Amino acid sequence: MGKHYLLNLYGCSYAHLNDVYFLIDLLGNAAVASGATVVQSIFKKFEPQGFTGICLLSESHISVHTYPELGSCYADIFTCGNCDPKIGADMIIESLKPGNYTLEFHQR
Repeated sequence: MGKHYLLNLYGCSYAHLNDVYFLIDLLGNAAVASGATVVQSIFKKFEPQGFTGICLLSESHISVHTYPELGSCYADIFTCGNCDPKIGADMIIESLKPGNYTLEFHQR
């Protein structure tokens, strides 16, 4: 029915993980690159640091949660149809340049 990628990224830049505009662009661009259509987005910047963003897609969702103080980011991309969420997952990894990461795939 769908493809679901789960990302755990470690050793990322504090600046990137706490940059609201960078992360908003990254989520939208990753969704579009995957072939998905963004319907609505919700973002929350936490104080003193951290970010949560969720894009509702016609095909499901993409989300990211950051912990800049730990250099960590957790994201997921779930799509159905002809989308390729692996492209978006790779874009997130490439953009955040983690020291290491895990990427899990689940067929739903």
